[in-house]
Amino acid sequence: MKSHARAIVVGGGVVGVSTLYHLAKKGWSDVVLIERKELTSGSTWHAAGLLPLFNLSYSVGQLHKYSVRFYEELQEETGMNVGFAKVSNIRLARTKDRWDEYMYYAGIAETIGVKVNILTPEQVKEVWPLCETEGLLGAIQHPDDGYIQPADLTQALAKGARDRGATIYRNTTVTGIEQQADGLWKVTTDKGEITAEHIISCTGSFARKTGEMVGINIPVIPVEHQYIVTEPHPAIQERRKQGLPEMGVLRESDSAWYMREEAGGLILGPYEGGAPVCYVDGPSDQSEYELFQEDLDRLMPHIETAIARVPAFGEVGIKKVYNGAIAYTPDGNPIVGPAPGLKNFWLNEGHSFGITAAGGAGWQLAEWIVDGEPTVDLMGVDPRRFGPYATEGYLIAKNEEAYANVFTMHYPDEERAAARPLKTTPIYDRLKKLGGVFGSLYGWERANWYAPEGYELPESEKGVGADVITNHNYAPPLEDGRYVEKWSFRRSNYWEHVGNEVKNVTTNVGVLDMSPFAKIEVSGPGARNWLESIFANAIPKKRGRITLAHILTPAGGVRAEFTIYEWAPGRFYMVSAGGLEAHDHDLLYRLAPQDGSVVLQPITQKYGVLVLAGPKSRQLLKKLTRTSLENKDFPWLTGKQISVGVATAHALRVNFVGELGWELHHPIEMQAYIFDKLMEAGAEFGIKPFGIRAMVSMAVEKSYRNMGRELSIEYNAYESGLDRFIKPEKSFIGRDAVVAYKENGVKWVFSTLEVKGTTDVDARGSEAIYDQAGELVGRVTSGGYGWRVGKSLALAMLKPSHSELGCQLKVKILGTVYDAEVLGESPFDPDNAALRA
Repeated sequence: MKSHARAIVVGGGVVGVSTLYHLAKKGWSDVVLIERKELTSGSTWHAAGLLPLFNLSYSVGQLHKYSVRFYEELQEETGMNVGFAKVSNIRLARTKDRWDEYMYYAGIAETIGVKVNILTPEQVKEVWPLCETEGLLGAIQHPDDGYIQPADLTQALAKGARDRGATIYRNTTVTGIEQQADGLWKVTTDKGEITAEHIISCTGSFARKTGEMVGINIPVIPVEHQYIVTEPHPAIQERRKQGLPEMGVLRESDSAWYMREEAGGLILGPYEGGAPVCYVDGPSDQSEYELFQEDLDRLMPHIETAIARVPAFGEVGIKKVYNGAIAYTPDGNPIVGPAPGLKNFWLNEGHSFGITAAGGAGWQLAEWIVDGEPTVDLMGVDPRRFGPYATEGYLIAKNEEAYANVFTMHYPDEERAAARPLKTTPIYDRLKKLGGVFGSLYGWERANWYAPEGYELPESEKGVGADVITNHNYAPPLEDGRYVEKWSFRRSNYWEHVGNEVKNVTTNVGVLDMSPFAKIEVSGPGARNWLESIFANAIPKKRGRITLAHILTPAGGVRAEFTIYEWAPGRFYMVSAGGLEAHDHDLLYRLAPQDGSVVLQPITQKYGVLVLAGPKSRQLLKKLTRTSLENKDFPWLTGKQISVGVATAHALRVNFVGELGWELHHPIEMQAYIFDKLMEAGAEFGIKPFGIRAMVSMAVEKSYRNMGRELSIEYNAYESGLDRFIKPEKSFIGRDAVVAYKENGVKWVFSTLEVKGTTDVDARGSEAIYDQAGELVGRVTSGGYGWRVGKSLALAMLKPSHSELGCQLKVKILGTVYDAEVLGESPFDPDNAALRA
């Protein structure tokens, strides 16, 4: 065994070997892979090998697209047959909601360049003659999709990696991983020791054991997945004799199964409720090519619908039932990126669709390791999207839930119920009593909207689901049994109630609990200079001023966004998005100097945040504090510590809704008192709580950007319209790149559109935008109905040639094309008169 390598990949499944291949392809020939048994002996060998391009994530969709294209190129490069059967993939729709989901996806596919065909039931019958089409609305088809042989693919990747100088050690068990004082990682195996600059964990079912070696919790626990292989069927054998093409992969999403041909028979792969997690403590040391006992009873509802749709499936015997482990995460997406808190330790774990994702994940992780940043925004798969709350019990509940929901509708307003409520603020019960309908973010409960007292869905809609098996299109009932929310890709039942919340904020005053905001204090003698060196915006020289600042990538994209407030001399209070707490704080730790001149103290749990907003917010707050709230004493974008009754809070005159107001950042133990005082003092002003959905509606009206949407590593900061937050006269991360990019001409322009003619639908994000000639000229990043301006709005990235004010465009929403017009930024109150009032 070598004594040193530049990088070591641990794990010899398809994901690990792809990572090794792509590191070698990037020019790192001195890379090593260590596999405890044989390549593919974990979960890769029993994978069905499907290559589903379908994904509602813009970023994950790009990874899948790369994989499918790359696997064909790999076959040509290595001369090894990877068993790629490009037979197409057909997804059936039995319900209107499912069709909406497919049409929403089709927009994403168009923006990333994935071909999708729309099929009628008759066309389905033509390409899948054994399929009964009764009850179908139609289908979508990926002509470039199909399946692959996982073992053959892995061996081809291994050959490609070796040809580029990489080394693979099989039958070698890693027994320890530790980082030495010099920063190098030492990997101890049963064959000796080896050091490396970088470690990449691709250990599948062993992920949690790997994490234990280095002291981190990797939020991955596998779930048992079964699929059935039948004996040959005469009709399929006859088709082959006649030389007819193989029928594509068939997916009846509404019944939660896939089916394809296999050796003259069929494979049926259901995703059933009740499938248990496995390997919670990791597989045994002897585990190799391991399967579990099958449980056909659990599959019977799916088998019955499969026989109804494809009668041939019920006409032949079962040859084999595979029940093997598939790695899962709480949200079903993989974990690709840096391990939080560790230097040069990388994760490529949690792949429930590992064969499809392996190529793209290996590609982007290699880009990240070698070049310092990926080229695709991987926020949706970043390991730091989870936090310490993702404990073993949480993972068991959420991973089983994620598995059971693989085929269910993924509504944009969906809020899954498992492992909730977990993290609640002191006023959680008060908000519930006021009608709060909650969602979850980073483990926190947040009120999305408020149902009027006694409100419930009409009787005809209670318990009626869009999925045939799962009944999945309504939110779980409240504690008193009322069903109050129906999920949809369109304007749903809560739409008008959200509008009423917006109207009350605009005319009176509203209160919003934003305690999940991520919060950290930065202090020390070097704090100010360090912050100046990493942020594109200038740090205010005057204490009490508030600024919005961004950390850019070396290439000039946007990596993070913070609100910065110097709340005491040399002590900076920094706030960022609640869902990005682990990501943003880990980023700061990685950038911080190691000489002790800067001290970072995360304080998210210590402080609550109540947003008080609306034209009467000043009148209300005056009743509770002696501090002058007048403009001359307390202008916009400033903060002060004030008394609220007998409690205390830092009042920041800033918000994400575009109205007069303050964010009250207070000791969390005082929250209930402050909330009660606000509600009591605000009664005469019409105070009511409002939720996240109202906030989002108002934010879109102000053209406010969000991380992962309008702000991304894929867009230059100037493309995202951050001109006023960039100070090119000073030095900061990405400064030269962002300036040079602007001088050479931007490729995209952040814009706000009015979408015309809509009656029951609004853009959500990732919809395609066209010019009058039908050419694709951009994509929607966020959208919604603007209640204050009375318009359906969309935030978008457009080609510069189509971004001028008044430009007439087209936006496709759920398959229907609507006229759209480019508006000026901030359709509501562009001069910020309300904020400055």
